[in-house]
Formats: sequence, structure tokens, C-alpha cells
Amino acid sequence: MSQGQGVLRTVSESLVPPDIWYEGLARYQQRGMAHVLATVVAVNGSAPRALQAKMIITQDGIVDTLGGGGLEHDVITTARQLLSGEISATVSKQVKPKVSEANETSASAPSKAVRRDAVYTKHYPLGAKLAQCCGGSVTVMFECFNVTPPMSVLVFGAGHVASALMTILAELPCQVDWVDSRPEMFERYLIDKPSDNGPSVSKTGQADNSAYQNPTPNQSQLYQLPRHIRPYVDEEPVDFVRPFIEQGGQRFILVMTHDHSVDFELVRAALDTVSDICLADGKRSDISLPYIGCIASSTKAKRFRDRLIQRGYSEQLVNQLVMPIGLPIGGKEPMAVAVSIVAQLLQQYHQAER
Repeated sequence: MSQGQGVLRTVSESLVPPDIWYEGLARYQQRGMAHVLATVVAVNGSAPRALQAKMIITQDGIVDTLGGGGLEHDVITTARQLLSGEISATVSKQVKPKVSEANETSASAPSKAVRRDAVYTKHYPLGAKLAQCCGGSVTVMFECFNVTPPMSVLVFGAGHVASALMTILAELPCQVDWVDSRPEMFERYLIDKPSDNGPSVSKTGQADNSAYQNPTPNQSQLYQLPRHIRPYVDEEPVDFVRPFIEQGGQRFILVMTHDHSVDFELVRAALDTVSDICLADGKRSDISLPYIGCIASSTKAKRFRDRLIQRGYSEQLVNQLVMPIGLPIGGKEPMAVAVSIVAQLLQQYHQAER
């Protein structure tokens, strides 16, 4: 496994699951993970949990409980059907019965689900159908979050423009992996300076990242950065490219390191990955690419394109690179450039959603 693959792990692999629903909600919101908040919105008679009890469901885990048993089993199944899109085949168009009607048919009536835009409700008679002897009934509301993945950005370089970029991305619903080979570039964000026992930011970005994402009671957070922005120090930044692209979905790669030769190798790695995926899938070379942008003057952009074509990359593939990056709004200050870049990312991201 490459270093890039080692640090780009899923949250579930690196964190202890939360125990309380609001902790899970905060964590999954911060990380842009798809999840469902299930809430008991109506109770009639005896039920396992009280009104407004909540739990969180993801594709591979749960947080908190609605009382266990057949009720919770069906809630989890329904939530995961919502996350995977399977719910459309099982949703009933019937309106859920009134509370008084539910009492009369609790032993035999099937559970019914009603779609209301992004919110679903499902009524559960707690009788023979769910093998629970409570005798009452509950209605559960399902709220889906991040079913459409948020914008995922991989940024190479931690210079002035990248730092300004993080100020903007910190306020947006996105996931950011931020890579540089120089530990000192992240020192301004450290809460605790490096100790004599070892650097606070490791060369692999893995050992200390667990402290950053899952702080101990005596350490609030390693970096003064939002949790959806994950910094990594790595001497081989190219290793991050392939695992990032292979995750699929809308992906945005921004290359802005201090070294033009590193920039070129990162661009090549991105194009090589896309070409390999195209060949493996039997797709054409004009497959829709992830956004691959490199900060550049017109001279640097021409030089990069010429070198890529000389090395055998097709002109069609090379022309899909974004060089220079950002919308032409004017201004050369780091923040002005960062604004133009984020505007371009958001434009492409939202256009693809339509």
C-alpha cells in the first residue's frame, strides 16, 4: 500500500464510533459522510422509546438506539435503502393511517412509508408484524444528509494562495485533503509546537492525523483547522493522486506547489490514473475527467502542455487540464486568486449536479 493510500482512509477506519446521536450527527456532518437521522415523531400507547428519540444510521454503522428489536431493525434497513436509492421500490404512496386507525389494526397492518421530498416518514404498529409486544405504535421520520457527496478537493502545496484557499473552503460543505512536503508550512496551524520526542506532523501524515481527527481528553485538536480540512506532510505527494481519483464522484485536484517539476509530475500522475481507469473500464479516452487544475502563468501552461504532448499524451486529454486555474475575475493577491479558484470549483460542481 502506498503512503497516499495509507493516509486517505475512511473515517470509520480511524475513529472510535460516537455513542450519542448528536455526536454522530456532528461528526458525519463535518466529514460529509452520507447518513440518516431517524427521529420518533409520534407515539401512541406503549413504545420502546419516548417521543423525539433519535439515532443515526450510515451504510456501515449506527449511533444510539430507538429501542432495538424489530422496530430498530426495520428503521436501519429503511435508512440504508434511502442512502442507496433502493427506497423508491418499497415506498408506499398511501398516506399513513391516523393514530386512532393504527390502534385498531396494529396486529396486522403493514408498515407504510411516505416520501416528502428529502424527508420520509414511516408508521410502525408495534404488534405481531414487528414481533414486539409493546402494543402501541410509533411514527419515525427519516432525514437524509450528504446522499449526494460534497465537493472533494485534493490540494497540493501550502503556500500563500493555498492558505487563502483554506480560509474560504473552511466555510463551505466540502472535504479537503491538503498535502505538502514541508512540515514547516503547517506549523502556523499547530496548537502545540513539535516536541523533542518527534515532530507533530509526521512524514507520512498518518500517526499524528489520528490525534488531529480524534483528540484525547487532554488535547482539544492538533491543528487549528476545521475537521473537514485534513493536512498531510509527505515527501511523495504523487502517492495521493491515484487513491483520490479512484474513489469516484466529483473530484477536484489543485496543483500549486513551490516546485514546477513537482507540479508537472502531479499532473502526469493524474492523467495516468485517468488513462488507466479508462482502459480498465473499456471506455473512450474522452471520458469525463475529475477537475485537474494547476496554478500557472500562460507561459508555464504552454510549456506543460508541450511537454505532455511530447511524452505521448493525446492533445484531447491534455486540453482538458485547467491551466491557469480560476475564473478571470482579476486581481493577483493570494485571496483574489483563491476566490477565483473556489468560484470555478463551485461553478463546475453545481453544474454537474443539474
